[in-house]
Amino acid sequence: MSAAALKPALEAGLRELGLTLSDAQVDQLLAYQDLIAKWNKVYNLTAVRDPQEMLTHHLLDSLAAIPPLLRQTGGESVKLLDVGSGGGLPGVVIAITCPQIQVHCVDTVLKKSTFIQQVAASLKLSNLRGIHARVESLKAEEGGGYDVVCSRAFASLVDFTTWSRSALKPGAVWMAMKGRHPADELSALPADVSVFHVEQLKVPGLDAERCIVWLRPAALA
Repeated sequence: MSAAALKPALEAGLRELGLTLSDAQVDQLLAYQDLIAKWNKVYNLTAVRDPQEMLTHHLLDSLAAIPPLLRQTGGESVKLLDVGSGGGLPGVVIAITCPQIQVHCVDTVLKKSTFIQQVAASLKLSNLRGIHARVESLKAEEGGGYDVVCSRAFASLVDFTTWSRSALKPGAVWMAMKGRHPADELSALPADVSVFHVEQLKVPGLDAERCIVWLRPAALA
């Protein structure tokens, strides 16, 4: 099944999520899924191979985070870092649906950051960039850094926040996409990390628990 044949299912999912995208953006999402399938044959970007399953587990799963992200950023132009991005989930989906957001996808695996660069070129996404690096090496120097640092099934909350803290600009937040409510991970967080919201997500067509954990550096007295 080609990704184009999945267009009605994608459009139905977008309606369920309350997202309004242009025809061009819908086509870009489907073209992105096609690129994953094509590169997967050589680079093993994802274990999910079935097109319908890719739609729900990858595209719609990432799209479910867009409304909360837009509420958090107020729809403003911000810089976002997707940590351990792999094949670009959710980073590429964010770049397609939110052209006002500058998205950098960092991964330690060169072939994965190369794939992100290929996606940016193929889909003409000037707001998307792949970075081959360890996230610990990214520094917020001279007022730089990121407004939002996100991850999807990347690591424990402790490791995610510890490794990526240096990439945050002042006032920035972490957005951790998780499955079920990660109570054990939350209880293990250090005192200098503050959880300000745990948001449940409903992914169209996916009967599984999903949530976003929103965190920020805590101001210690």
